[in-house]
Amino acid sequence: MKKILFIAIFITVCNSYAQGFLHTEGQKIVNAEGKNVVLKGVGLGGHMLQEGYMMKVPFSGQQYVFKQHMEDLIGKTATAEFYEKWLTNHTQKADIDSLKSWGFNSVRLPMHYNLYTLPVGQEPVKGKQTWLEKGFQMTDSLLKWCEQNKMYLILDMHATPGGQGHDVNISDRDPSKPSLWESEANQEKLIALWQKLAERYVDEPWIGAYDIINEPNWGFTGKNKNGLDEQENKPLKELMVAITKVIRKVDKSHIIIIEGNGWGNNYNGVLPPWDDNMVISFHKYWNNNTKGDIQGFLDFREKYNTPIWLGESGENSNVWFTDAISLMQENNIGWCWWPLKKLGFNNPLEVKINNGYRQILNYWKGEAKKPSKEEAYNAFMQLAENAKIENNIFHRGVVDAMIRQTTSEETKPFKKNLIKKEGVVNAVDYDMGHIGKAYFDTGAGNYYISTGGERTGWNNGRIYRNDGVDIFEEENSDTLYVGAIENGEWLQYTFNAYKKGNYEVSIVLKSASEGKISLSINGESSVVNIINTDTWKAVKTKINLHKGENKLKVEFLSEGIQFKELKFKRL
Repeated sequence: MKKILFIAIFITVCNSYAQGFLHTEGQKIVNAEGKNVVLKGVGLGGHMLQEGYMMKVPFSGQQYVFKQHMEDLIGKTATAEFYEKWLTNHTQKADIDSLKSWGFNSVRLPMHYNLYTLPVGQEPVKGKQTWLEKGFQMTDSLLKWCEQNKMYLILDMHATPGGQGHDVNISDRDPSKPSLWESEANQEKLIALWQKLAERYVDEPWIGAYDIINEPNWGFTGKNKNGLDEQENKPLKELMVAITKVIRKVDKSHIIIIEGNGWGNNYNGVLPPWDDNMVISFHKYWNNNTKGDIQGFLDFREKYNTPIWLGESGENSNVWFTDAISLMQENNIGWCWWPLKKLGFNNPLEVKINNGYRQILNYWKGEAKKPSKEEAYNAFMQLAENAKIENNIFHRGVVDAMIRQTTSEETKPFKKNLIKKEGVVNAVDYDMGHIGKAYFDTGAGNYYISTGGERTGWNNGRIYRNDGVDIFEEENSDTLYVGAIENGEWLQYTFNAYKKGNYEVSIVLKSASEGKISLSINGESSVVNIINTDTWKAVKTKINLHKGENKLKVEFLSEGIQFKELKFKRL
């Protein structure tokens, strides 16, 4: 009898995993064949849920506050039209196809509960749950695109009913209303929503996991309002256990991901795991990238024989990205970057700011007049149009840092440049690669440098590229240049020459004082003197180029230089 029971259980488990579900096996996440899977993912922040910083607003960062300001300018009907267009445009099949082609294998969907169900206060019948098809349909489409690309979709409850923390923009929380932790009805709604999601996706193997509560940050008994000093976290664990139970009533196959308090990292009183197909998540921002910085989570993995996953990280420099992802992969930890796109430069895709929206931002700051309703409507609609991937700015250097540079120290040209009789290489188009290999800059990333929360400065320009190199745009011009240059910094350029020979190279720059620049190319070096000039001037010298590929290193032996371009002319 025992033998028959064992065989039945074995067949049930095998049938479940044979369909292709990810599952845990000791300290690893594995696929249906039992092969180790390192999740390499990106989070779709700004899609279902917009945080204020992603939209560059100067006021409180909750999405509902942004909507209110929009409604003040264009009315409720037009605001609803904007959001319908934004939700359609922000993430499409082309986005997922691109992620796959770049080398990612998973996507984390930050869900806003209000796309799936009504807020508690709007329910027609108290205690009942009204289901909204919008969120489910959006998730279905995203899952279809992921399945077509053989990528895993991780469902992340980013905005819970009532909101799960004092960091209110994360969950679109209205502090004037009961939070998730202050309302039994909000908790019941969250539990019911997870049961509904599990019922809908129980048979979907390309759903990689259920990330049941994003970044709880709530003080239950301690002095820190964000829960950093909580020792028990009893309400958090009780709610996550309750969610797990309703999921497991209908879905035995999918991984369940848990997050601690204090933005996901305080697990006091939460562990050990209570399910045998569970992953411990942690989030990592602005700290160092040594094994010691993640040792606590490595210890959890060992102690509880449970996989760990870096569920959210990013918002930093390419150097930091490469170092952090390399650290994860060296320790067999999957990772998910934040976000895919926003109105900003340090992510794979950037949503362009149109002039009309820039005027709106200035108006909200009190620096410009109020736009007309028509002007504001056109600006918002253009912003939604700019959310499409075909209208985004692709930051290939960011993707290169996250994927290629984590396994290779080779440098690559940022752009293809062919020098014929004449040619120009822009200063901002230096090579892609590791710091110290493709370029050197004294500011490499955003790190905490004190317990008071002070961070290192690393990029004063914050446009075009995401390295420490400071890139600026000239006022009233599209001209980009490298500025805030310090003594000893350098840039490398790889380009092709149509013919070998002697070339005149003009270094176009401005300089606050007299100084020197060193040029090194194909094993030869020379030093060029520069003069004090507040207009763009060309400093000329002669160099020899090989036919085909050449590598030119431009090193700055003084500071206060602004560098625009290199002009070549065959002699």
